[in-house]
Amino acid sequence: MLALLCGGQGTLSDNTFDLVAGQPAAESIFAAATAGLGEDPREFVRTRGADELSANHSSQILTVTSALAIHACIADLLTEQTAVTGYSVGEMAAWSIAGIWTAEEALRLTDTRARLMEDAAGPDGRLGYVRGLDLATLERLLENYSCEIAIKNPGLLFVVGGAERDVIDLCDEAAKDGARTGLLAVKIASHTRRLAQACEPLQQALDASRHSAIASERFLLAGGDGERIFSVAGATAKLADQVARPIDWSATLEALAELGVTRVLDLGPGHALAEMMRASQPSMRCYAADGFHSADGLRRWIAAT
Repeated sequence: MLALLCGGQGTLSDNTFDLVAGQPAAESIFAAATAGLGEDPREFVRTRGADELSANHSSQILTVTSALAIHACIADLLTEQTAVTGYSVGEMAAWSIAGIWTAEEALRLTDTRARLMEDAAGPDGRLGYVRGLDLATLERLLENYSCEIAIKNPGLLFVVGGAERDVIDLCDEAAKDGARTGLLAVKIASHTRRLAQACEPLQQALDASRHSAIASERFLLAGGDGERIFSVAGATAKLADQVARPIDWSATLEALAELGVTRVLDLGPGHALAEMMRASQPSMRCYAADGFHSADGLRRWIAAT
């Protein structure tokens, strides 16, 4: 079985849309994104600096647009059972790919999600990463610096969130203990309790959305823990709460393996999810869309698999 992985924020650049920028199948996606972004996303990434690309609102819309645009160019070839899941905001794209929302609705809700998160988060949030510390050592640092685990990735790679100064100090201390550390570009403490006020209004927006049943040929897994989602009813609360609760991406990758996935395509942006899956499940064939030189090449690979 093939699995499609929809990436999170943090890997945007001026060539994010190069693979599908001129593809007719993606035009409606770019048009829908323009409504929330205020500018064609292809032009946006070519003309804006790194700070604007990583700003929470624009970054979320661009990230979801990237995954949906690539999917639109291969959707007609996905006739077999296909698993789909998303990392952080990538879940918004995954729900659309699973058939629940149109791309237009997914992007409208992503706009809502981003704005609610900004309203709840305040001005001083930040995410950082810590690689190589055992959980017990990291938990001590989290307590000392009033931070939280935002995402648990394979290979002792943790994303941590909190006030920016606290995240910086935690990363500095972790580096002294031998860890690799750094700050992420997005200046908001996603997946921590700092965003708790966003959950209820986001769930209300999700519940009021125009949605359909999950497509019969899709297996949708929650990005936060790998649990399979069978219907929209009851799942919107988990998706909304995800903005203020930690993500266990390691568990999601394990769930994909248990489901019988043998091939993975990381829809991006970037290729981080393919690399994590390859490290977590070495027997799987893992590819990233941004590794293909053309949309036709990507379509040939899909057809061959």
